[in-house]
This record gives sequence, structure tokens and C-alpha cells, in this order.
Amino acid sequence: MMKPSIALCLALLAPLVAQAAPELNVGGLYDYLGAGKSTLLKRVRNGGDSTAFVKVAVVELVYDDNGQAQEVDQESLPMEQRGLVASPARLIVPARGMQAVRLLYRGERDRERYFRLRFIPVLPEQGDGFAVSAQEADAYRDSLKAGVNLLAGYGTLLFVRPGEPRFDTAVRNQGGQLTVLNQGNATAVLDQFRQCKAAGEDCSQATKHHVLPGRNRQFGTQPGRPVYQFELHEGEQRKEMLIEG
Repeated sequence: MMKPSIALCLALLAPLVAQAAPELNVGGLYDYLGAGKSTLLKRVRNGGDSTAFVKVAVVELVYDDNGQAQEVDQESLPMEQRGLVASPARLIVPARGMQAVRLLYRGERDRERYFRLRFIPVLPEQGDGFAVSAQEADAYRDSLKAGVNLLAGYGTLLFVRPGEPRFDTAVRNQGGQLTVLNQGNATAVLDQFRQCKAAGEDCSQATKHHVLPGRNRQFGTQPGRPVYQFELHEGEQRKEMLIEG
């Protein structure tokens, strides 16, 4: 007898999982903490039919001279050395409900810093910080139908701008190749970035790009689409950009 394909098995399980498991929505994948601000409220919504037990993990991204990022786990540091603290770090989000986590930045503002937040649904256990009994944990596990535990987590990025942000973005088009150079000390954002046949005509799918301080991004022209169209974000400033090749 021919065995069913993995894709077919997943397709058959999808309706069951959708009914049984939490469905998280953490809002925007990118957040920005401006100069003079130290707190940010992040809302976590659960669109599923089961309560979500969510662990919030925080790591700092530290870039080397080659642009490679190393993760520094904040929970492994003493409290006084943590640059960013998530409170609470354990969320119980009811079905069709919402909870909020407050992000508190306590570090220096001499340069821009970057943090990755992971919102991880877990199966609760006694003594893991969710304040549930062994009986309640067992009941929750049993409530997930057929033992299918597909708990999808999400990651977001937080940009903490320096105390005195300075934006200086150079945009150059040479031979059809677009180069965006960040000469400031805070990240520039290229939002709704598209390559088009003409302004607003026959455009590629819109994307978002971040150009960190001291770095650049290069884009090659797509065949038949010599026009670059995007919105340049420098802090609170927005500028519509249309670059023709």
C-alpha cells in the first residue's frame, strides 16, 4: 500500500491543529525605541481556541566588523547588566484575548543597540514560572486535541536608538545599481521598497530593508524594471524616493 505523502498528512492535520492550538499575533516584526524613551508596550494577541502560555526570551545582537551578529542572552546576565528587560517574561493569553508585555531599556545610549525578542508558546509545567499546578498543566495538555502540539513562536527586532541620533543617508544610482549608504549613527529604513517599469507601474512585491550605521545596501536592476521606488525613514522623518536608472 502506498504511504500518504508528508504534505497530505499536514493538510489533513491542519484543520485539527487550527482548532486545538493557540494562534499568536505579536503585531509588527520591527519596533523602534526613540531617543529619550526607555519603555515600549508590546501587545500579544491569541486568535486561537486554546489559552496560550508564552515565554518571552530576549537576546542582544552584537555586530562585529564584518557585520556578523552574535547573540547575548539577557537572562544569563545579572539583572543589573541586562540592557533590555521584558516584564512579565511569562504571559498567559486567553483564547481570543490579549496580554501586554512592557519592554524596559536600561542600558547606555552612546550607540544604537539591537535586541531580538522571541515569543514562544510552551506547554506549562509545574514550577516553570506560570504558577500552574501539575493538575492544571495536565489538563491543558489533554485539551490539545489528539495530542497534536503545533505551537508556533514568533521573533521580532527592537532597534534602540542612541541618545543623540544623527541621520545621514546617501542614495546613489550608478549604471542601474542602487547603493544606499548610511553615514549616520542610527538605522535608516527603506520601506515599501519596489522596483518598477515606471513610477507605480508593473512593480515588484514591496519589501522592507534596514541599513545600519556605517553600512550600505546595494540593489541590482531587475530586467524591465529600471525604477526604484521606496519611502526613506530617518527616525520620524519620511521621504518618498523615486530613483530612475
